[in-house]
Amino acid sequence: MDTEQGRDTEYVLGHAEKELERLMTQSQLFEPFTAQVFRDAGIAPGMRVLDVGSGSGDVAFLAARMVGPFGQVVGVDRSAVAVATAGRRALARDLSNTRFMVGDASTMAFDEPFDAVVGRFVLLFCPDPVTMVRQVLAHLRVGGVIAFQEPDWAGCRSAPESPLWSRCVDWCDEAFRRSRADPCMGMKLFATFTAAGLPPPGLYLHAGIAAGPDHPLYTVAAETVRTLLPTMEQLGIATADEVDVDTLAARVSDEVVGAQGTVTWFSLVGATARKLA
Repeated sequence: MDTEQGRDTEYVLGHAEKELERLMTQSQLFEPFTAQVFRDAGIAPGMRVLDVGSGSGDVAFLAARMVGPFGQVVGVDRSAVAVATAGRRALARDLSNTRFMVGDASTMAFDEPFDAVVGRFVLLFCPDPVTMVRQVLAHLRVGGVIAFQEPDWAGCRSAPESPLWSRCVDWCDEAFRRSRADPCMGMKLFATFTAAGLPPPGLYLHAGIAAGPDHPLYTVAAETVRTLLPTMEQLGIATADEVDVDTLAARVSDEVVGAQGTVTWFSLVGATARKLA
């Protein structure tokens, strides 16, 4: 997940190369959802955008295409590894309107205010999301837009019931909770925005859904479990033998397809508002 975690504890998903690859794959599934939220928020050509917790850069790249060559996107992340990866990917895409910085967006200073502040999978890792939103609002001009997307793991389900899919969900949910992240942060965005002094935000709900063989969502789920497996073992949630992560995606696919079922991964909740003062 995109990574401006803002916690005193270690970011539970880490910043290994394999995790950054997982984020890129996951972003392909989520990009249409994020694009809709950004369009409806009012992100448009020529705007200057701050991407909080930019990770490997996918949200920043989306924003960069929307603001065009006369706009600018600044991505900020605490991880030097993630920032270096995002910078290389921006060069490969010839996105000269995008730059990345190592730091904490809530405490950094910038030369001029932004027209938009965005973030995806950021606030669930913050010990105080309201304070985080207030702090990044300081970088936003009056009348500018703010748009965040956060997960709601309670939205995961299967029909008919897929026991292995449900175990994957439970393993991840417990690993986040016991690591002091909030897997249901998406459903708290309305309260967070208003407590931070913003007007009531517009809300959006999207989810990845899969059925049939070879759907990429099975791999996304299995790779999320892989990333969290060291935490699961450390906390006694599950063992490597129990998970058998190398065959997990195939086993999930076989179970869902065999039941002619459909599964959804976590819901992606978006919130958008304008800074009035």
